[in-house]
Amino acid sequence: MGSSHLHTTGNAEPSASAIATRRRATLLLSALLVPLGVITLIAMVLLWPSGDRTSLSVANPYATAEGVSFDRGTVLAVREGDCPSSRPTVDAGGTAQICTIADTQPALGGDLVPVEVTPELARTDAVEAGDEIRYLNLANVLQGGAAPYVFVDFVRSVPIVALAVGYAVVVVAVARWRGLRAMIGLVGALVILAQFVLPGLVEGKPPLLLGLVGSVVIMYGVLYFAHGVSARTSTALLGTVFGLGVTAALAAWTTDAAHLTGMGDENAYTLVNASDELSISSIILCGLIISGLGVLNDVTITQSSSVWELHELAPNTSGRRLFASAMRIGRDHIASTVYTIAFAYAGAALPVLILVSLYDRALLDTLTSGELAEEVARTLVGSIGLVLAIPLTTAIAVLVVKAVGPRTAGGGSGDGPAGSGTTPAVLAAGAGTLPPGGRLVGLGERSARRAAEQDA
Repeated sequence: MGSSHLHTTGNAEPSASAIATRRRATLLLSALLVPLGVITLIAMVLLWPSGDRTSLSVANPYATAEGVSFDRGTVLAVREGDCPSSRPTVDAGGTAQICTIADTQPALGGDLVPVEVTPELARTDAVEAGDEIRYLNLANVLQGGAAPYVFVDFVRSVPIVALAVGYAVVVVAVARWRGLRAMIGLVGALVILAQFVLPGLVEGKPPLLLGLVGSVVIMYGVLYFAHGVSARTSTALLGTVFGLGVTAALAAWTTDAAHLTGMGDENAYTLVNASDELSISSIILCGLIISGLGVLNDVTITQSSSVWELHELAPNTSGRRLFASAMRIGRDHIASTVYTIAFAYAGAALPVLILVSLYDRALLDTLTSGELAEEVARTLVGSIGLVLAIPLTTAIAVLVVKAVGPRTAGGGSGDGPAGSGTTPAVLAAGAGTLPPGGRLVGLGERSARRAAEQDA
């Protein structure tokens, strides 16, 4: 989705010192992440919904009266003709209305039935011969005349399942076992949403805690399951948790300050009337926290891998220089992901964008209107959390690798050869005797200094 960035994988065999560093880092991160995980699980148990929905009253749009059913069938022909539902009007001496009729063969067998297509759908010519559809069968409740059969929806099982299978095959073929683990982790994340977050919102649980706890649990499972238990993954997880904290704080402030009530959506009205415990603002707040999880995970993994790769290539680089080098990668990542969330939400809200663009309103009024304010806030909150997660994760990764990395006789943290392996004099001379990581860091610093001099 527009985020072209470097994912370093470290395929080269690590040295003995690198392996020792990773082990020490794992112990240090475990001391932080294990208590955090335990606290999160305790909070999850305390917030776990009871499952009692007796106070909830939602009309099922797919429920039918006695004698009425939703049937499936295959369209054999589409034509224009007298609407079967206007037969009583014709019998009373009136004129029949003209509508689009799909002659449909019921899936359970029997004669063809004339299914009336709604006027909105008929204008798009979406219904064609060969389509499998669902229709409302009123034959057993209407007496006299032709019984109307009303179009309800298309049956999309085959194309959606085919697309899902194709997606799984592509992911596994390219990413292999890691791709398979990522998909299984995604299924686990959806289970958390369905069994914990959504029922908790229905029962009126605190949305800030619900979204934050659910997101942290999802990230623990997804990151470790997809990327394996390692110091890099743990560093990325810690950065993700910090990023989630920033996002949650921003979401809480934005929901209140911008008065995001969600009342511009008819589904919100349905939920408000369904239960006194439901709060649309709470749902929006929780949604703001969850919506950026995928991209947040992406950037933290990238930054963590970048720091570890740079450190293992040049272990004597100072923490300051290591951070600066990794942030140069991070800035490229920020530049490529600034529009990622915006375009994702713009694509999802395209019908609303088209509609509001036809209104004769000022741009600021349009962007802050009830129709778009929630999408704009979601984009901005997610983007701020995403951008801040990059330096947070980078700083955490640098602190960890410098805290557990090997010490050198020269100190390992200075700006001279012992500390970083690079000096301006050596760089000027070509740095031919430096290790690849030292040359990489040093050349990056030289490029940065040249850019600064040009700007000056």
